[in-house]
Parts: sequence; structure tokens; C-alpha cells
Amino acid sequence: MAQSMPAPAASAAAHDWRDGVVYQIYPRSFADHDGDGTGDLPGIIDHLDHFGPDRLPIEAIWLSPIYPSPGRDLGYDVSDHTTVDPLLGTDQDFDRLVAGCHGRGIKVILDLVMNHTSDEHPWFLASKASREGPYADFYLWRDPSGWEENGTPLPPNNWVSFFGGPGWEWVPGRGQFYYHTFLVQQPELNWRNPAVEAAQWDMVRGWLDRGVDGFRLDVFNAYLKDPELRSNPVIEGNSPWARQDHRYDIDQPDFPELIERFRAIVDERPGRMTIGELFSRETELAAKYARDWHIVFDWSLMESRWTAAAYAASIDRRERSFGPDLWPTVALSNHDRERQATRLSASVGRDREPDRDAIAKAAAVVILGLRGTPFLYYGEEIGMVDVDIPRDEIVDPPALRAGPDFPWYDRSRCRTPMQWSSGPGAGFTTGRPWLRLGPDAADRNVESEVPDPDSVFGCYRRVLAFRATSAALRRGGMTRLESGAADVLAWTREAAAERLLVLVSFVGETRTVDLAGIAPGTSWTPRVGTRREPSAPSDHGRLELAPDEAVILESVER
Repeated sequence: MAQSMPAPAASAAAHDWRDGVVYQIYPRSFADHDGDGTGDLPGIIDHLDHFGPDRLPIEAIWLSPIYPSPGRDLGYDVSDHTTVDPLLGTDQDFDRLVAGCHGRGIKVILDLVMNHTSDEHPWFLASKASREGPYADFYLWRDPSGWEENGTPLPPNNWVSFFGGPGWEWVPGRGQFYYHTFLVQQPELNWRNPAVEAAQWDMVRGWLDRGVDGFRLDVFNAYLKDPELRSNPVIEGNSPWARQDHRYDIDQPDFPELIERFRAIVDERPGRMTIGELFSRETELAAKYARDWHIVFDWSLMESRWTAAAYAASIDRRERSFGPDLWPTVALSNHDRERQATRLSASVGRDREPDRDAIAKAAAVVILGLRGTPFLYYGEEIGMVDVDIPRDEIVDPPALRAGPDFPWYDRSRCRTPMQWSSGPGAGFTTGRPWLRLGPDAADRNVESEVPDPDSVFGCYRRVLAFRATSAALRRGGMTRLESGAADVLAWTREAAAERLLVLVSFVGETRTVDLAGIAPGTSWTPRVGTRREPSAPSDHGRLELAPDEAVILESVER
């Protein structure tokens, strides 16, 4: 059945964000300017022309955490939210990066980690030292629920850590437990303390004053916990975390009020936006927390196998949940998940070249052709894949504890350095890279793909350039259609007089689509697609799609 969503009625400021493509940069892995083997802010500045109109015309970059950090969770254990990690550069480097982006019409989004801090943050050090003073109640401290016969304290409830093991850590000097959703070195902030909220809002205003255009909010629906700290109900699951119904440690009833107070701070500066990351997978929950130009990640496409049926189900669910007035996101990769070029091809047993590249190109049309704000992960535009990391080189702490009772994807695999050229260090560094390069770096890199229109980069560049000129793709309504052909997904995008038809084949075989059956009385001409010259319909309105081909057509007068 067709699923139709008209174009939303939204303000011009909202459209600035809804129209755009966001490119995620993992700073340690994008480009190394000083040769120490770790990516940095000057390295990003060196490569801003990568986002030029003749390369990748994007509207914003999202920087994964840039703050000082002991590195226990590679930047997500923050010891100071107000400045730049010396490993990545200086405050002056950040200001130059913002100026360089703004001069190119590119907005800058920072990753805000406000659920927890590092255990080396001055707030925690003061809080840990005493039950008195201004920081005593900045974290989630609680007395033991009881004592073992041998004098061992019992935790306040049954909450566990998402990274494995217990969620409560005993501090003898203070005589209390503190809670940590993630690593023991990432103590949870007490968002029910007004002083914590005030301190965070001051930090946010500081970054806005420096020209930041928006924020990605890490695990934002975990900020608040049940005031009574009740134990979670126990359920079936394949890990300690999955064996709890997280009724009391995330998604609390008063969370929407907290996030509205945050959004009010951002709204003080017109044209700024936020992106919420849910600590859960429900599409309906993502829609619940979305509003205006404050969008929320929906992970449904990342959970889907590369089949027309699976994608149709996910797309229909998204459109149903968000409705015409809310704007979804479209993402197939990020710093926590397998790269889409690896995951999608493996999901259907076609994980070798050239199948992998063919699927990556078709996925580019999906990302850029669906309704919603597209998010690209660095390297996605050249078809970078996951890299096998030997155990002694793993930099993802939970991956070292993976086992039958704790399944975990090693995030090191998707965070390897950007492959810029075939030269030493893949053009990423003149030193020894902090994480090993992909074994295909000599062949799969920006330098070799930019001049090749048949490369994955060539596909992204074509479709991005077309999207930049198309009101229908940027902000139009969407209707999913039945293609009438096995393994082919079809939908239209419409805005004003522009009407587009998107066809995506999910198989490595030719497929024929009867366009007259999809949209009777309409003639179509191809505009862009995975192939340099996209397939065109015959005089009889039949379109033969090549294996793995995706094409965008425009309706024309007969």
C-alpha cells in the first residue's frame, strides 16, 4: 500500500536544516596536520575544500567530541566541556575551523556529551572527595541498600552498565555508590540537581557565543533517572543490559520538560538546531521527541537488511511515526555501527567487490532520496569498509570484554583513518596512524575516486549535486509506491511543480519496471542515478534497471 506524506509546513529557519546534508567527522581519524598520527582540527581545516560545490556540496559538518578527555571512551569521557582537547588542537584552531566553514556556507555541529563526565572531571573529583560543598550532589550518589555478612556494601538497585558488569561503583572514602551507564570512568550526572542544569546551560551558551550552529546530544533520553531509583523489571535478553526493561533509568516522564528547557536556550539564537541521539531503537520514540528544527535520530534503516521488503517496512514505519509535520533523519552509518558498505552487502551475502560498491552506490540514492535530513559518515562517500583490528590494537574498551554473554561490535573497525590518497599514510598522516589503515587504502581513496565518474564518490557527487538543485528532494513530500517488480522499491518526491520518481533495485540482476503501472498518464525522464548514464524508459513506458541500479526520474509534459 502506498504511504504518502505531504511536504511539511515549516519556517524558513527550519528549512535551512531540513534541506541540508550533514557530514559526520570523527576528528581523530579525518586528517592529521602535525604528523603525530592522530587527526586534529587543523587537519580538518586543510581539507575543507573536500566539501566544495564541485566535490561534496553539504550544508553542515558534525564533529564527534573535541573536548579534553583521558580517552577511556575515546572522547566520550569528557574532563572539560568548555575547551578543545590539546591532542586535537587549540581553541584558536577551533575558531579558525568555524570561520573556514562559515566562509564556505557550512554550519558546524558539536557533539555534546551531557549524560556523564569523565571521572577526572573537576566536578567529579570534588564530588567524590566530600558529601559537602557545591559539587556534592552533581552526580548520582546513593547509600548501599544493605550489607553482606562480610561487610561488602550492596548496590542501591539492580541497574547494570550498558558496557557490561554492574552499574554501581563503591567509593569507600565517600561511603556511597555512584551510577555509571557506561564505563566506570564515566560517572552519571545528577540532572535533578538544578545546579547541574545551570552549569550545562552556561556551557552551551559559551559554545553558541563562539559560533556553533547546533548540537548533537549524546544519549539524551538517559539524562533523567527515576527519582526513587527503583529496580528495573527483569526480562529475557542476550546480555545483562538486554535482560532488563529499562523503565527507570531512561525515558522518564518529565524528560520532555527538561529537553524543552535546553531547546529554549538554543532557540535564543535563530537558525540553530539540535539532533537528539536516542539510547534506544524505537522509531516512535524518535518521533515523540522531534520538534520543528530539533530533530532526532531514527535508527530503523540501520537495523534493516538490504532487501526491498525490509526497507519498505522501515520507510513505512518512519513515515507513519513522523507524519507530515515532523522531519526524520536518514543515516546508514556512524561511529558506533558497521559502515554501510560492509553491513548492507554482508546482510544479503554479497560482501565482495564489485557487489559491495554497487550496493554502496544504490544506498547513496536511498540516503539522499528519502524524506529527511541525510547524515553521511566520513569515508562513506568513497565506500570505505570496516577494518579487522587485531585484539592487541583494539581501542574500544567494551570490545575487549566481548563474549557469549556480552555481544559487542568493536567500534574500532569503523573509526579507522580517512583514506585520502595512495601514498604513505594514505594521505592521512606523515606519522604512524593511531589506528591501522584499511588494507585497501592504496586503491580506495579520495585521490583515485574523484576523477572516476563510475566510482562510489562519483555517484555521491552526482546525486548530491542534483539534490542541491531539487526542491522536491530537499523538502518535498513523499509517497511510497508499489513498483510492480520484484526487489525494486519505488517512491515519489514532490514540491510545487517538481515531481520525482525514485527507483532502487536491491538485487544484482536486471529488473523491468512498468512505469505506466506505477503512475498512469505520466511520462518520465532520467535525471541522475548510480550509473553515469542512468537507464531511460522505452517508448512503451517500460524501464529496464541494470543490476543494483538506482535512478531518479522527473515527470515531464507529454
